[in-house]
Amino acid sequence: MALQVEHEMHERRKGRNYGVGIILISFIAIIFGLTVVKVIQLGDAAQFERFDHVARPQLVPEEGAGE
Repeated sequence: MALQVEHEMHERRKGRNYGVGIILISFIAIIFGLTVVKVIQLGDAAQFERFDHVARPQLVPEEGAGE
């Protein structure tokens, strides 16, 4: 069985695939970086839990708990 030489179309397609892969990886890196910066700016994980714009009774401090 003889080895087949790749057609010129496959070479062009491979180049495009590498380009799309690089774009996808850079997009994922940007989203990950923004997420890390956002979490670091919040500082405390409890603040991150409070940022969902939903009233949750377990996060409301009880009266007299700060004493």
